[in-house]
Amino acid sequence: MKIRRIEPIAVSLPMIKPVKMAFEEVKSANNVLARIETDRGVVGWGEAASAPTMTGETVGGMVAALRYLAPLLEGMPADDIPEVVARADRYLYGNHAAKSTLEMALHDALGRARQKPVYELLGGMKRSRVPMLRLVGTGSAEGDVDEVQRKQAEGFVAFKLKVGVADPQQDAERTRRVAAVLRKDDLFCADANQGWTVDQAIRYAKAVEDLPLAFFEQPVAGDDLEGMARVARSTRIAIGFDEGLHSIDDLRRHHAAGAARGASLKTIKLGGVKPVYDAAELCALLGMKVNLACKIAESGIATAAMLQLAAAAPAVDWGVSLTTQYLADDILARPLDTVAGHATVPTGPGLGIEVDEAKVRRYAREV
Repeated sequence: MKIRRIEPIAVSLPMIKPVKMAFEEVKSANNVLARIETDRGVVGWGEAASAPTMTGETVGGMVAALRYLAPLLEGMPADDIPEVVARADRYLYGNHAAKSTLEMALHDALGRARQKPVYELLGGMKRSRVPMLRLVGTGSAEGDVDEVQRKQAEGFVAFKLKVGVADPQQDAERTRRVAAVLRKDDLFCADANQGWTVDQAIRYAKAVEDLPLAFFEQPVAGDDLEGMARVARSTRIAIGFDEGLHSIDDLRRHHAAGAARGASLKTIKLGGVKPVYDAAELCALLGMKVNLACKIAESGIATAAMLQLAAAAPAVDWGVSLTTQYLADDILARPLDTVAGHATVPTGPGLGIEVDEAKVRRYAREV
């Protein structure tokens, strides 16, 4: 089975409402899809969100990268994913998000060809249903409390509060207000998205140390390893990292420096499905916790890939962040099974989904 055609497609998907983070407000989902067709007529799909502050890649850059790689990869064996990825790396440095769309699409195509779900191509199924981690960041304590209570009523049991958008003391008070309405077994964490200095992050951590925070994610700049370690040493709260993770070696570096006790693993940062699985296995060996995460806001394609990973990963201690829940419309022919704040892993071949190509073309944008 050979790669016959690689087609990059830029899409802009409508969101229910904007999501506010430390350095940006996401108002629409600007993503890139990869449609790979094999010489046997099998079609595989991949997806990556544009995240310039995280990966350095824009929609235009990702499409350009895929257009550059396409003639270099077409004709290669579609079932030899490591060799295709290695060739892509030889001809184009970096561009992990763009390459992740290819890697994801190849896993989808290979699973379809073999009539196996992607989790069977990885480590096999360890769990079939996972709670979805709900982002909370309305801009006010009252709005956040209302959001959490409404989602609790819908069945959600995991929440991530966006902080780093205000003074540490103000965000600490907002965190306290939200924590007051949590139930005993709810998973609760806070994410600063690099929004603070080391001293500000320490002030926040000390102010919320008595609260049941499972972890405090990326309090300072991703490249400030010593700053992360200082924050980690200042608090009993587990520190997680996200923007500071760009390769599997970053896991070893943060672990060795005592800078984090867990990580947020994303396909756009690590280059695809298998690298995320390998990172999750390394976390298990190092005793680090795992959060599996899509970027705001990816469609059912990337979400299905993350669910395949959630099924196969050794552990998902810090929850699974699935972001189709923030979209006003998706591009799947049939929606994923997300009921009562939990998602069921698709068991069909490949990613276990069917893409509505008419919707893809409707939301496609020129680059």
